[in-house]
Amino acid sequence: MRTFLSCLFAALALVAVPSFAQPDIVKRPVQFAKGKSGATIKGSLTGDQTVDYTLRAAAGQTMTVKLSGASAVYHNVMPPGSTGEALFVGSRDGNRSTTTLPASGEYTIRLYQMGHAASSGKRSNFTLDVAIAGVAPQAAAAQSSAEDDKMVDASARASQGRFNATGKIPCAWAKGQPMSQCDFGVARAGGGTAAVAVTLADGRQRVIFFKAGKAITANLSQADGNMSFSATKEADLHLIRAGNERYEIPDAAIYGG
Repeated sequence: MRTFLSCLFAALALVAVPSFAQPDIVKRPVQFAKGKSGATIKGSLTGDQTVDYTLRAAAGQTMTVKLSGASAVYHNVMPPGSTGEALFVGSRDGNRSTTTLPASGEYTIRLYQMGHAASSGKRSNFTLDVAIAGVAPQAAAAQSSAEDDKMVDASARASQGRFNATGKIPCAWAKGQPMSQCDFGVARAGGGTAAVAVTLADGRQRVIFFKAGKAITANLSQADGNMSFSATKEADLHLIRAGNERYEIPDAAIYGG
């Protein structure tokens, strides 16, 4: 399987972020103790140093990351195969992320400093708590690497604005608000796998991930306040609730035609 996604989930929008192209990025695998589903890591960053913590997880599981310590340290959650695109961007979304994983593979938790701390060579201590919850559904566990690659492709193209189609869909971005119209773009990978990026009135972008014609997650973060996700279907219309937001996405957007 190719090493992703992504959203799932904004998250899995995948958001274009700096690629941190310096050659000395340190990679460290996350190790869970036997019988445990989480780990606590203590470390430090100096200046513009970047550290990537990696771990494998399955589609359908939930990864929770909590970063504490120096305020200058941030974390991004990057899907398998990412070249910098992220499901969660800490400098924008906060210090805690909960991500429903849209594909199986190796995920990266990237830690970095910004601003004066990065440019001045400041040394900052941090504590990173990582946990994986949930058992991968049988269907997800049995899916082929080709299906995972489809999700990777759709998510990456959505993050780059390379859409198969664009248009408007009914949407509401606040609790109790009447439905309005939002611009969207869809990156399709075939077979009902797609990433739908919706632009809200305040400029935020919500990405909703579909696999095999079913809405599975969105790139919600702690900053959204409500991170619940649900989807039902009436005829050929997907009725989606992402946090306090509501969307109506037709099958035609997912499959084309």
